[in-house]
Amino acid sequence: MAAERTLGGSIAGSVAATRRLWRTPGVGPLLVLVPFVALLALKPILPEAGIVWPRDIAVPFIDWINVVVDVFHKHEIFGVFTVKDVTRAIAFGIEWPLDIVHGLLAGGFRSIGIPAIPWVMIAGLAAVFGWWLKGWRLALLAGGCIVYFAVFGKWSLSMTTLSVVLVAAPIAAAVGLALGVVGAKSRPFERALWPLLNVMQSLPHFSYLIPVALFIGVSHRAGAIATILFAIPPMTRLTLLGLKGVSEEVREAGVMAGCTRWQMLFRVEIPAARDSLMLGVNQVIMQCLAMVVIASFVGAKGLGQDLLFRLQSLRLGQALENGVAVVLMAVMLDRLSRALSEKQPERRPDGPFWRVHPYLMVAALIIVVSIVLSLLTPYAQTLPKNATITTAPFWDMVVEFITFTLYDPLSVIRDGLLVHVLIPLRTGFQWMPWIAVASLAGAIGWRLAGPRLAATAAGFVCFIALTGFWERASITAYMVFFALILCLIFGLPLGIWASKTAGRTRFVQLLCDTFQTFPSFIYLIPVIMLFQVGDVAAITAIVIYAAIPIVRYTIFGLRGVPNETIEAAITAGCTPRQILWKVRMPLAFPEIMLGVNQTIMFGLFMVIIAAFIGTKDLGQEIFRALTFADAGKGLVIGLCVAFIGLTVDRLVVEWSEQRRRQLGLA
Repeated sequence: MAAERTLGGSIAGSVAATRRLWRTPGVGPLLVLVPFVALLALKPILPEAGIVWPRDIAVPFIDWINVVVDVFHKHEIFGVFTVKDVTRAIAFGIEWPLDIVHGLLAGGFRSIGIPAIPWVMIAGLAAVFGWWLKGWRLALLAGGCIVYFAVFGKWSLSMTTLSVVLVAAPIAAAVGLALGVVGAKSRPFERALWPLLNVMQSLPHFSYLIPVALFIGVSHRAGAIATILFAIPPMTRLTLLGLKGVSEEVREAGVMAGCTRWQMLFRVEIPAARDSLMLGVNQVIMQCLAMVVIASFVGAKGLGQDLLFRLQSLRLGQALENGVAVVLMAVMLDRLSRALSEKQPERRPDGPFWRVHPYLMVAALIIVVSIVLSLLTPYAQTLPKNATITTAPFWDMVVEFITFTLYDPLSVIRDGLLVHVLIPLRTGFQWMPWIAVASLAGAIGWRLAGPRLAATAAGFVCFIALTGFWERASITAYMVFFALILCLIFGLPLGIWASKTAGRTRFVQLLCDTFQTFPSFIYLIPVIMLFQVGDVAAITAIVIYAAIPIVRYTIFGLRGVPNETIEAAITAGCTPRQILWKVRMPLAFPEIMLGVNQTIMFGLFMVIIAAFIGTKDLGQEIFRALTFADAGKGLVIGLCVAFIGLTVDRLVVEWSEQRRRQLGLA
């Protein structure tokens, strides 16, 4: 017995010593690399399954999912209807509001002889709405965007896209709000909801399209359903955060006032969480607009469908013209929804109706004048094609100029990057055994938070390997990694420069806000013009799209350093350079790492879309799955992309939180 106690004590002591060594700042990071480096060194003797899991013995996730999908698709519930029948009934239920809104905005109602709303009326009402929300500048922006759609011949396409957003956004917001409320009130439901939200927000856009196409079909309403599904997670997440963030004092005040359970929710908690909920509405609108372009792959009509057609036929001038219309719609909806979220209740003045409700009076006047003008001239109803303007010839000239004038220097840059950087880097990523990468992810997770995070991170990597798509995932990872390096090279200096003064901060944040409103497909147009198709063009598009978070978080982190700390550094005699690198950057580093995390997530979204211009990664496999309506393959590939992002996300967020606690910032 004494010997056993001695043996047990020595084992416990060894474990404790190992843990202390693992946590040692200088030694712990080196221990993390030991299994990774060892497995790299042992690669020549590793079995083939430890390097790249063979496709012929891959775990049949795809077949399992397809079996479930096939059951849902064909199995009759109670011998009466299938899941497919239910989903198509829901789709038909959404079709009638789509038809009504589209009829009001563009198509009219020919069966009863009622035309659509005149474009001059929509432009005027949009301007009045912007004026009511935030003054004349927003009025000019909103009205000007509507005028652009009409004058540049994009009216019907733009109104079709807008009609989808106006139908999908309220439905997605309502569903997200309901899920968030239930999650805030039920702890078990919340625990089940968060992992689902994490996966849904990490899935690439195209993973939503395949099951929608399978259960609903290829149609305009299928695009609307995909748009709704894609926009639900951000509203749900922000509703949860908003309701959880309501202070106990506010709730206690509601209890003291005698509120019932429903009164507490609708009259106390939801109004108190208004800022988060309105931010969720803004995110829903932007997600809808981002998805409605991609949803054209399953039949959604409008600007997105026409834009994809122009890109496929390499009519870049017309594609760019459509892209400008999409961008203007995104900017308009973003600014209007943000202004709506920021608008506070105002005291109404006393006096006659026209003084109490001036905006309603102006809107009524615009409606009357617009109806009269549309009766007098058809140009006020819808501008005919011969009265519109097109800039496509100009942009075609620009493309031709770039092609013939800059082709040689750009081709030198493209070929040099491919030969000397991208191909060796891709080869290096494909050379690494999956088991080594899984050990590295697990070791980092263990170092940060113990066995649970280690198992999660390593499990994500193992899932990717066992699907048989490790080589494709390696190409995706290499493209995102190189894009991240480029984002850091110019994003960090830009963020540091912008953080030095309030004026620079406002200017750069305005640029970030503007670029973030652009739908992702827009970035493909200039890179095709510059670099044709291939990895260089794809990585350039990823860099442009994904650099925004690193700039934004760098500014936020540096400007968030407490003034007392900076003053203490100045008192100690630090130079401005020392204050930046010895004080501000270390304190802002946790926030900067969160920006790196978001940059990786943005890069993963964009790398899938960039497969449209010829990459050979997971994105290409998703396009193939979409072509053959292979729901199992589409979901598995989407999960591979999501797990790449979630692996980085879990590790970076955990490290950032620990670092914030160490610095006393949390």
